[in-house]
Amino acid sequence: MSSAAVVTRARIGALLRACHPAPSAAVTALAAAMAAAAGRGALGTVLTAGAVGAGQLSIGWSNDLIDRRRDADAGRPDKPLAAAEVTAGQVAGATRWAVVCCVLLSAACGVAAAAVHLVAVAAGWAYNLRLKATAWSWLPYAVAFALLPAFVTLALPGRPWPAPEVLGAGALLGVAGHFANVLPDLVADRAAGIRGLPQRLGRRASAAVAVLAATAAALLLAPGWPALAVTAPPALATLLAPPRSRAPFLAVIAAAALALGLLLLGGGLRG
Repeated sequence: MSSAAVVTRARIGALLRACHPAPSAAVTALAAAMAAAAGRGALGTVLTAGAVGAGQLSIGWSNDLIDRRRDADAGRPDKPLAAAEVTAGQVAGATRWAVVCCVLLSAACGVAAAAVHLVAVAAGWAYNLRLKATAWSWLPYAVAFALLPAFVTLALPGRPWPAPEVLGAGALLGVAGHFANVLPDLVADRAAGIRGLPQRLGRRASAAVAVLAATAAALLLAPGWPALAVTAPPALATLLAPPRSRAPFLAVIAAAALALGLLLLGGGLRG
């Protein structure tokens, strides 16, 4: 393999690591599963996954792009931009392409569906640009996760909205994901002056919010013991994980997948 090919491969790998691959892939997979279960067909499922994946890429890359100086000052070796594995110009270029693909693929799903999905993506950008450092840091997550099932159903014939409990559960899962995702970086975020709601509440209270929000979401979708089964993993991971562990966030993602399964078994997304 030539040296140029090695450099290109390393750059692509760095770009992929800069997009926050785990949450991006998880949200995209959840959207694809909902689209397939809702009857969007092969093409509709591919369009849904492509649009959501492109939106998640744009949010992940813009996050690292905006935070690159703070990450460099903190000496974050896990951040390709901070570690100079990729340049700001390369990440900015990739972000622009992701935005273009997100808009085009969303539009292919219909005007109503595209509108709600672009609002959800805009919420992610609003978090990156400003809201992550305010007491409203939870709001973009709540909005984006609530609108994800709406993006799927509004592309169906008749453009139905999801059931209210689905919208509510999505918002609660978004809040749970936000609080769980921030837990490992609470100390570093405070040192950098980021004062989102989890940073203001502290680790113990934020862990409680993550567990309670995930539990409330599951109860909306499947009252009774199934809700306890869904929320046991994030509860245990949040309570038992060491301070720097990503286990609570990954457990909330797993709970979201299980909650989706309960929802589909219970009759689907539509109101």
